[in-house]
Amino acid sequence: MASSFARRSDGHGGTGGEAPLSDMNTTPLIDVMLVLLIMFIITIPIQTHQVGIDLPHNRPGFPEPDPVRNRVSIDAQGVIHWNGAAVDRLTLRQYLAASLRMPVEPELQFQPDAAARYVTVDEVLADIRRAGVKKLGFIGNERYARF
Repeated sequence: MASSFARRSDGHGGTGGEAPLSDMNTTPLIDVMLVLLIMFIITIPIQTHQVGIDLPHNRPGFPEPDPVRNRVSIDAQGVIHWNGAAVDRLTLRQYLAASLRMPVEPELQFQPDAAARYVTVDEVLADIRRAGVKKLGFIGNERYARF
C-alpha cells in the first residue's frame, strides 16, 4: 500500500519525519462546478408541452342555463330536451354542472312524456342526482290525474 507521505532528509545525512506530498485539492473546484451547473439549470427556460385545441364555446341553437329556471323534458321518442333544445346525455350533464356553478342554484323542472321509455327517464334522473341538483320539480303531472 502506497503512503501519501515521503521520507525527508534533515540535511545532516539523517532522515527526519514524514512530510505530506502536495497534491492539488479538487474539492473547491468541484463545489464551483456544482454551483455553476445549478445556475445553468435554473436559467434554462421551462419547457411546456401544450397542445392547442380550439374548444367549442357556445354552439348556436343551444341555450345557456337560465339563472332562475331550467326545464329538462323527454319526448315519446326518448329525445332529451334542455329548455326546448334537443341534447344528448353528455351535453345535459355539462348543462347541469354549469347551472350548479351559478351563485344561486336555479330550479330544475323535469317533464317526461307519458310514452317515454322508463330506462331513458331513469338514466336522466340518475344524471340529475349525480350532478347534485337540490332544486328539482316534476311538472305536468296534472295531465296524469285521469290516467
